Amino acid sequence: MRSAILLGALVCVCVALGGSSARADEIPGKYRPTIQKGLDWLVKQQFRDGHWEAQGGQYPVSMTGLAGIALLSEGSTMREGKYSENIKKAVDWLMARAMPNGMIGNPNIPGEAGRYMYGHGFGTLFLASVYGDEPDGERRKKLEDILTRAAKFTRDAQTNRGGWGYVSARDGGNFDEGSVTVTQVQALRAVRNAGIPVPAEAIKDAIKYLEQSTSAQGGVVYSLAQGGGGSGQPALTAAAIACGFGAGEYNNPLVKKWFQFCQTRIPLLGGARFGHDEYTHFYYAQALYALGDNGYDKMFPGSKEADKLSWKKYRQVMFEAMMKSQGSDGSWNGGMWGIGPVYVTSMYLTILQLDNGALPIYQR
Repeated sequence: MRSAILLGALVCVCVALGGSSARADEIPGKYRPTIQKGLDWLVKQQFRDGHWEAQGGQYPVSMTGLAGIALLSEGSTMREGKYSENIKKAVDWLMARAMPNGMIGNPNIPGEAGRYMYGHGFGTLFLASVYGDEPDGERRKKLEDILTRAAKFTRDAQTNRGGWGYVSARDGGNFDEGSVTVTQVQALRAVRNAGIPVPAEAIKDAIKYLEQSTSAQGGVVYSLAQGGGGSGQPALTAAAIACGFGAGEYNNPLVKKWFQFCQTRIPLLGGARFGHDEYTHFYYAQALYALGDNGYDKMFPGSKEADKLSWKKYRQVMFEAMMKSQGSDGSWNGGMWGIGPVYVTSMYLTILQLDNGALPIYQR
């Protein structure tokens, strides 16, 4: 029953976000120099052929998708804006890597083998986000075909439990885990937001997967394929909220359970570092932005003022921390698995620019 409720919430979110053109709150002026400095650094890291990559040439498809999302979040599009040429080059590079089977990427190139579903998910998310702004009719038709096949590939790569792993179910022995699952769900939502049909069962099965991955404490565990033990991980739970929270489903029991788990385990202490913190905040910020400044009361009526969370409170603490931790060159470093500054900078810039309301997938 809960999975059916949450599936309905996701459908409502897709419809609501896909049709929204209203801009959100303005970004406070004191954060704009930090954002601009970060964007200036990021565009300098783009290769001449249009792609970005992590340290040592790793994860070029994932990094191109994430960096492209950061530029789109500024408000530029393929049609206009300061970064339109950078966005066009990234689109061209990713379109050229769409394989006949629908995968965006290549499982045989260095840096992608073993984790190509991340690249496919972030690449699909980015391309779906630019689809509506493609001015050329032929390229738009080609992009529509790429996204249609990408959505089918995503469905074909899904495990029999409804999740996704680092590689397809066939290549990975039916292994699945939470972070890749969330990446695929957001990518499918973005494709649907663009008006392109996606396999309905893919999202339905994914929501069931996330529900079954939720522990008694309310956290999303690492992997059902590995038995689903433990109380859950804050990073994965924040990512699950970003999938299911969206545009105001404040009374959904499962999302509320995830939210309560995160509230007690994700520190908002002026940027205190913890495991996978940049990944955690990438999704937790999306959830709190959707929550806004009054949503907590709707989710948890009668809460004490001190316990209430809001986007304004989150922004005051975490944006200040991001300003202080930015490098002199405009980048942010660190990050899980040593992926490096393109990864962290892209995520932080997306967070810092949520108030622009530039992308349907992140709008309230």
